[in-house]
Amino acid sequence: MTFEKVQYLQKISIKEGGNVMENITTTVEIADHTGHTIALLTQRETIDLVSDNERWVFAGGQMVEPEELAQTDWTTVGTVRVMPRIVFG
Repeated sequence: MTFEKVQYLQKISIKEGGNVMENITTTVEIADHTGHTIALLTQRETIDLVSDNERWVFAGGQMVEPEELAQTDWTTVGTVRVMPRIVFG
């Protein structure tokens, strides 16, 4: 995901409004072939980012499955780190 895509997702989130819980953001560090991006994303934006299962996701210092983010309390999740899966062999 590019920085422009992150900005686009943030603009959509702001326009849509929603309840307070949906607008809570956390720091998401995204590593990809373009480098390193830090963004403030909502839970829905973060789930959309990692839903392709082509990335490793770390929250609370531990690797988590993308589906686990949907069950996470976004007010206490802390920094989420997203990076490409490493393919061996």
